[in-house]
Amino acid sequence: MPSVRADSYYKRNFTKNFLKMGYNQPMLRDNALEGQVIIITGGGSGLGKAMTTYFLQLGAKTVITSRNLDKLKKTAEELEESTGGEVLPLACDVRHYDQVEAMLQSTLEKFGKADVLVNNAAGNFISPTERLSANAFDTIIDIVLKGSKNCTLALGKHWIETKQEKLTVLNIVTTYAWTGSAYVVPSATAKAGVLAMTRSLAVEWAKYGIRTNAIAPGPFPTKGAWDRLLPGDLKEEFDMKKKIPLGRVGEHQELANLAAYLVSDFSAFVNGEVITIDGGEWLKGAGEFNMLEKIPEEMWDMLEMMIRSKKNK
Repeated sequence: MPSVRADSYYKRNFTKNFLKMGYNQPMLRDNALEGQVIIITGGGSGLGKAMTTYFLQLGAKTVITSRNLDKLKKTAEELEESTGGEVLPLACDVRHYDQVEAMLQSTLEKFGKADVLVNNAAGNFISPTERLSANAFDTIIDIVLKGSKNCTLALGKHWIETKQEKLTVLNIVTTYAWTGSAYVVPSATAKAGVLAMTRSLAVEWAKYGIRTNAIAPGPFPTKGAWDRLLPGDLKEEFDMKKKIPLGRVGEHQELANLAAYLVSDFSAFVNGEVITIDGGEWLKGAGEFNMLEKIPEEMWDMLEMMIRSKKNK
């Protein structure tokens, strides 16, 4: 049964949300994730916190992990107070398999099970590759690829051994996982590996009742991550909205809605998919003639007249 606070949360917000539907509003019905235990790496801030918040609002119990336990505890208190849900904060450096195993054991001791793993922990910075030290490159690879592998392997082994049902791994990748990208080569390399792991395990582990999917977000600004990637005035210089056909960046609730759908029973037949949520950004960059949008209407009129005049000769 949902907690009293969670139930009152929905009664307060149902009419408001129903009458004001939009992309920044919750999507799924009340208690759509009731009974699920969801582990979110990097769940204490940014997009991880946004997903955790919505999972709690939908009735799930959550485990949030990162290396900073004090920050996790503050987040857990905040989210429990605002949603009425239950949050277990656990310090875990996903680069180390023994810490991942300890995190899983603590989850089992607290909740008795784990149903979903969201591999969200990540690291990134913008730099010409030749300026990177081998250690800097390794740091990103270890957090993103090795960390996702460690968590997926630990949970997968446990699930297969215990024959648990209705299990999901959701990986957060990026659109440049399949295109590559200059100046973020360690991240592109690592995310491409996570994407390959997603698709491979979707086939191999489906027989155990484990679905494996991924989300490839475009720009969803978070203060910490974007301040590191684009410090100072660079955020204005490289305005992400100008790269996106829809003319805006993503709202955190939009990503949380998609994540909640992919870990819910509503997506029970979705397996091995990577879903892009970027407003059309990567397609705009991929199309050879997409830059023609900069041509003014007057010039198109001139070009059309030139073409017609040639046809009439």
